[in-house]
Amino acid sequence: MIRTMGILFSSMLFAVCYSLGSIAAESNKSKRIIVANAGFMTPESIEYYAAEDVYLVSNLNGDGLTADGNGFISKVHPDGRIIKLKWLDGTTKGVSLNSPKGLAIQGNNLYVADINEVHIFDLPSGKQKTSINISNSTFLNGITPGTGDFVYVTDSGLKAGKDSLAASGTDAIYKVLANGKYELLYKNKQMGHPNGIIAQGKRLTVVTFGSGEVFSIDAHGKRHNLVKPPKGDLDGLIKLADGRLIMSSWAGSALYILNKDNSYSILADGLDAPADLGFDSKRQRVLIPLFKQDKLVFLQL
Repeated sequence: MIRTMGILFSSMLFAVCYSLGSIAAESNKSKRIIVANAGFMTPESIEYYAAEDVYLVSNLNGDGLTADGNGFISKVHPDGRIIKLKWLDGTTKGVSLNSPKGLAIQGNNLYVADINEVHIFDLPSGKQKTSINISNSTFLNGITPGTGDFVYVTDSGLKAGKDSLAASGTDAIYKVLANGKYELLYKNKQMGHPNGIIAQGKRLTVVTFGSGEVFSIDAHGKRHNLVKPPKGDLDGLIKLADGRLIMSSWAGSALYILNKDNSYSILADGLDAPADLGFDSKRQRVLIPLFKQDKLVFLQL
């Protein structure tokens, strides 16, 4: 059962240290495992790899737009131990990773959104199969499995600005197939910088980082707006088995739940820049990368 909760710090914390990280679990109603001091470099997305019962974490290791070839993906044990910090390393021959963001597993493939490319890696070997360049895209970000041998990916429509990121006008959603082909499904420069995305059949649900909106797109390409959460800068999005949505908000430093009655509850707050969410279906646990703090939070439901 999910209950509304905030941060309730206890004076009693217990910590277990490992060679590459420290882990602390807070003694409160919603037990958190925090993985810190582990070597993460701007972690953006966490994906649960059920076949090995591990978490995969994308690390930008730089800004979100530079093709610097030094991005990496970490492999982490569910108890927080670092199995291999740079399991896939952009500096290694045969591996292309610049600024990896969203991760999605479909079949035996790991898909990675990276600036204007989607990389595909074999699982469990980690060998790179291909990189698919998405023409006219600028900031591929959220990614989710489809119902076949393909994924959906958002282009947040961002580029380098004078002092920070600026709109590029390429806001879009693409369907990317394992065979290297792709197709444009929806494009609108007024989309609000789409980020997190989930699919249920041919219906897509999206949250936006710029406008702070939640909407769905049906099989005919028609947009349907959902109720906006209390605060915006929305990043990650997951759907629970009962149909409720959980989304992360940078502006709110929180995770929000969209309930069946269209009301919102706060699942957790005090989270600095919570990015693309993952879900551990075995442990019923929300996986949260803290983008600015180089930390991970595992939140028990």
